[in-house]
Amino acid sequence: MEISRDHPRYRSLVVRERMSELVRQGVVAPTGLIAHGRGEAFDYMLGERTTDAAALAELAVAAWLLEARRPVITINGNAAGLCAEGLLSLARAVPAKVEVNLFHRSPERVEKVVSYLESLGGRDILGRVQSSRLEGIASDRAMCCTEGIYEADVVLIPLEDGDRAGALVKAGKTVLAIDLNPLSRTAVESHVTVVDELTRAVPNIEKAVRELRDDPEGRKKLIQEFDNARNLRLSREAMCRTLGLDPDGGRA
Repeated sequence: MEISRDHPRYRSLVVRERMSELVRQGVVAPTGLIAHGRGEAFDYMLGERTTDAAALAELAVAAWLLEARRPVITINGNAAGLCAEGLLSLARAVPAKVEVNLFHRSPERVEKVVSYLESLGGRDILGRVQSSRLEGIASDRAMCCTEGIYEADVVLIPLEDGDRAGALVKAGKTVLAIDLNPLSRTAVESHVTVVDELTRAVPNIEKAVRELRDDPEGRKKLIQEFDNARNLRLSREAMCRTLGLDPDGGRA
């Protein structure tokens, strides 16, 4: 499809075309397009920008990743389709392990997503063999790699589902989410939730990783002072203001 760069929705249309192509390749599940469209709707309500609340959460995510002993970034089909290269770059910057975990899981599709990441420069991608299991999940999403998610102390879960976010928290992990919906179970369950579009959030987090690497006191302060419930409230209020609504009800 030829898309004019002058089109006001150029970037969005390019992303949709890429996601559609990755559905044909088997990297993105067909239902992943529905989830992507839902995320775009929330981004419209944010004004398609990184809010102050999101920027603070991105700093907190960077701080946690640097403080972790065994950080892992988990990637599903949509995350791979939207921001594979950015997530791989972030993993190298931390450094953190990368593990593929899919809702619509089959050995063939796991192989396609892992191979896709490897084709973009990913090394030592986990997920082909998952011999451990998280408690509290009935589906195959409970499967994970022993040397990856199972033994991780901090897990970054971009575009994750609520059941798995909750299971990771119950397993004693510090859970860092990137989710445009501040009302989702994932957003509420996680210790830090970045309410921002993935391709904006990931480069911001990597930039913060580089800035905080030699600032252990700054990292500890960010972790101690971050309040996820407050940050989610600020994100909801930012959406209300974009819509011309008073966060306490009625028109602004």
